[in-house]
Amino acid sequence: MREWTKGLVKKITLEVIYEIVDERTRDIYQKLEKIESRQEEDFRYMNQKIDSQIGQVRQEIGQLRQEIGQLRQEIKEEVGQLRQELNRINQRLDTIMQVLMDIVRK
Repeated sequence: MREWTKGLVKKITLEVIYEIVDERTRDIYQKLEKIESRQEEDFRYMNQKIDSQIGQVRQEIGQLRQEIGQLRQEIKEEVGQLRQELNRINQRLDTIMQVLMDIVRK
């Protein structure tokens, strides 16, 4: 009888231990699922944030390209005006030189 009681107590003790282990394991799995879920949400948020910032950077790059294009156009216009001025000055110098040559010949 004693052996039987001892076996029964042992069996009940093991069953209680298994129940506790199972319950604790379930708790751990639930916590892990929550952590994984939170990680996924964080990764999604970070990806959205990165995509948003990349979009802003691309937009700024586009604006800078436009501004550079405008500056190039302005520089071309200024250079063109300077060339016209130089041509006018050269023509005047040619005229002055021609007049001086005529004066020297006379």
